[in-house]
Amino acid sequence: MSIDIRPAKSRFHTKIDWLDSWHSFSFADHHDPTNTHHGLLLVSNDDVVAGGRGFGMHHHQDMEIVTWVISGQVEHRDSQGNHGIIRPGLAQRMSAGSGIMHSEMNPSKTEPVRLVQMWVLPDVRGSEPGYQEADITDELGRGGLVKVASGSPNAAPISIRQRGAELWAGHLAPDTTVDVPQDGHVHVFVATGAADLAGTTLQQGDAARLTNEGAQTLAVSSEGASVLIWATT
Repeated sequence: MSIDIRPAKSRFHTKIDWLDSWHSFSFADHHDPTNTHHGLLLVSNDDVVAGGRGFGMHHHQDMEIVTWVISGQVEHRDSQGNHGIIRPGLAQRMSAGSGIMHSEMNPSKTEPVRLVQMWVLPDVRGSEPGYQEADITDELGRGGLVKVASGSPNAAPISIRQRGAELWAGHLAPDTTVDVPQDGHVHVFVATGAADLAGTTLQQGDAARLTNEGAQTLAVSSEGASVLIWATT
């Protein structure tokens, strides 16, 4: 059993003229064999993309990719003909399956977009690519944790092809307490604000990796907090 606190500044960092990206795990040119995943979660990238810029068409295969916008908008297009504008409160999942091309661009010419993109391995490789969006703005407005994505049928607004993983999100009200979802591997990421976990204050960009830790709570600061929590086997 363990709780591993990962401060925001300890993450891998990629910065170019249009992208400021912080990687919780090994990604692209950044590689540490001791930091490649936590449970089934392989990627958690905290990206700020400049206005009018973004990721042009590129290929993915055999990965469940969930995109969560914190501020601004992302325009998605893919080789299956899907097109969408992803904004805060609108969850998006792309199943790369046997192979898909897609682009993610900032449609604003002037305003940056901040997003978190997260990848988990699928149960089965080589399946048909897929795409899904779900607006959970109302649920988030209630102030607690909301189950966003799940591999169990009909368990969440977004379905992922991995029965051993669930994603929770919350715009948590100030000075409240919530129970952290439990599983063998739990990844708690604070997107904005601050919250205390097991006596440690997690600020924006900080994360905690729980392994077989059992029941834990988040005590939200007076400024509130927005969090993303993966619970996986």
